[in-house]
Amino acid sequence: MGLPTLEFSDSFLDSPEFRERLQCHEIELERTNRFIKDLIKDGNMLISALRNLSLAVQRFSQSLQEFQFECIGDAETDDEVNIAQSLKEFSQLLSTMEEERKRLIQNADDVLISPLERFRKEQIGAVKEGKKQFDKETERYYSVLEKHLSLSSKKKETQLHEADSQMSKDRQVFYDASLQYVFKIQEVQERKKFEFVEPLLAFLQGLFTFYHEGYELASEFEPYKQQLQFNLQNARNNFESTRAEVERLMKRIRSAEEDFKAPSCFTMEGYLYIQEKRPLGSVWTRYYCTYEKSSKMFTMSNTEARPASRQNGVVNGAPEMFRLRSCVRRKTDSIDKRFCFDIEVVERHGVITLQALSEANRRLWMEAMDGKEPKCIELVETRGITTLGLYRTGGVNSKVQRLMTSLDADAWDNKTITSGLKNYFRCLAEPVLTYRLHKEFIKAAKYDDQKYRVRAIHALVHKLPEKNRAMLDLLTSHLLKVSSHSDQNLMTVSNLGMIFGPTLMRSQEETVAAMMNIKFQNIVVEIIIENHDKVRLHISIHITYTLSHTHTPDIMYVPIRSLVSPSTTPMGSQESLSSHSSEKNGLSQTSPPSSPAAEPGSSSPAPASPPAASACSPSHNCSNEKDQKHPTDSTTSPHLTPSSSSWTSSQLTPAQQTSSVSSSTSSLLSAERSLSVKGNSTASLSSVKESRSPSRASTQEAKALYSCEAEHSHELSFPQGALFSNVYPSVEPGWLQATYNGRTGLIPENYITYI
Repeated sequence: MGLPTLEFSDSFLDSPEFRERLQCHEIELERTNRFIKDLIKDGNMLISALRNLSLAVQRFSQSLQEFQFECIGDAETDDEVNIAQSLKEFSQLLSTMEEERKRLIQNADDVLISPLERFRKEQIGAVKEGKKQFDKETERYYSVLEKHLSLSSKKKETQLHEADSQMSKDRQVFYDASLQYVFKIQEVQERKKFEFVEPLLAFLQGLFTFYHEGYELASEFEPYKQQLQFNLQNARNNFESTRAEVERLMKRIRSAEEDFKAPSCFTMEGYLYIQEKRPLGSVWTRYYCTYEKSSKMFTMSNTEARPASRQNGVVNGAPEMFRLRSCVRRKTDSIDKRFCFDIEVVERHGVITLQALSEANRRLWMEAMDGKEPKCIELVETRGITTLGLYRTGGVNSKVQRLMTSLDADAWDNKTITSGLKNYFRCLAEPVLTYRLHKEFIKAAKYDDQKYRVRAIHALVHKLPEKNRAMLDLLTSHLLKVSSHSDQNLMTVSNLGMIFGPTLMRSQEETVAAMMNIKFQNIVVEIIIENHDKVRLHISIHITYTLSHTHTPDIMYVPIRSLVSPSTTPMGSQESLSSHSSEKNGLSQTSPPSSPAAEPGSSSPAPASPPAASACSPSHNCSNEKDQKHPTDSTTSPHLTPSSSSWTSSQLTPAQQTSSVSSSTSSLLSAERSLSVKGNSTASLSSVKESRSPSRASTQEAKALYSCEAEHSHELSFPQGALFSNVYPSVEPGWLQATYNGRTGLIPENYITYI
């Protein structure tokens, strides 16, 4: 329902219905007045919010403008350049938008607030004033009317005539006030249709203009936005493709622990705490130290200098430099600190005591400085290799734990040292024969054919990491010597395999099936010990073969000095060694296990199965280990075996094997060393290589033991059992040149056997 119409004629009647209609108009105008007040209040809040928003956007835009976006690397791709520049583009876009917003805010008061306030005060205010005047005239009129009507009729005619005349004037004033009020109230009701709505429309038009400008800017921004989205997608794709590789690198470095060394011009560097003598005692000060092995220069930089000598976190003053004379590990009982070692330098008298960050860190420093380390194996071999039940009789657990902590082998008896050695290998984070090759070793031990079993295990040994192979070579060489005295110590190869099988091999999963395979672990270790000379010969030949391809003027042979030396510590070997007993895992058994694999009667060959992945690309086992591939037995490298092609290790006693292999290896190394020292390294080494390898004229035929899939054009793909012709050594260590199906290329040396 709308408002009732007010007729001017009703002003003369001034009826109750007229008053009711008039009151409806008054209520509506009062409601409009309140609404306009609230609208003005809310409008001011909106303008204030827009002003604050504009200020925040300007600050945000300024922050984007000032930030310099940097990317990793010394050069940036086009995608990275555009992404880095995008922040300034965003800032420019926001700044342009804010110019329009500022104009909207500046005009909002004139466009919206002032017109509404003016309409409320001038128009609705005028109605209120008209109502006051109307109410005043109404009250006066009806008061005069009552007085006029109360006049007595007995008054003189002239008095009555004057009273009537005055009453007419008062009535006319009342009618005029009523007519003016009715006119004004209806006028305002009509005016509010446009004077009230027009400011709102103008304000909204300003908002629309602002948003339209934003739309126009968005349209202009669209090509840049699409290009930036393309750049961002490229950056995301590059991130996804490299993230997995970076994560794998991180995991490799994490698993390598201290075995991984970042590229550096120093042999060793890092933090050390150095003991400094004071009048009332001594203090330990942290230094950042570096050591360069070739010059034997040891440098110390104080990182705990007093604030006066430090500016912006950088220590003033030149670092101290010394020439190293010797390095000795500090015994635990001689100092109340752990991980300590002493060095002697040319420039100072006495020793400098240093504390490493951990036992592993101390080993790395001592290895770099050629420090003295315990020689557990040498002590066992010199003091008690003929001891009855060697490695079977356990030492006292508390002594073993103290040995593992102090690493001072000289002070302990043979039982403690041998238990400590077993405990050391048992507590490695990953066994020497690695989790990765565990199932393949077990599979190889299950082959029926003895010769094939030995070849397969040898091939797997050469797939081990370099440090694991060095450690295995050191230990099995020692165990072979122990077994050579089995007539006195009763420690046969079978007994040693039983003891060291669970020590050098273990499944990553603790299952019943894994426990059932323990006997095959013993067989694997037994085969490695019994055929150690073949493996060692291949390692030595590989070293000699590699040296023959270099032009180093002086070749030095550095032997592995101790079992726990960092140079031979297997990957992942830094777990704590102090929480394990030397008598766990049933190492106290007195009878050797039945070993069907050791029986020579098995003759039915199993289908050939490669011990590792068959792919030969650099990303897989074969080509990743090109420098580590070696022949698996004497038949695969006839040019490296003794003169008699029928000679095998089984025809010699262990002592004879050791002597023969050592002399062969020593002769090869000595020949190259002497040739290198004479200065004719290129020609001489070439002649030595020619004497060890067949020429192209003396090529042979071969058969593939395993299948292989090539991933490079210079390699051959072939199935198991493939026949090769024109086989001769390649310049790539561990690879051969051969012809298959009319195509010539490279094949892995340990994937074939000669016919």
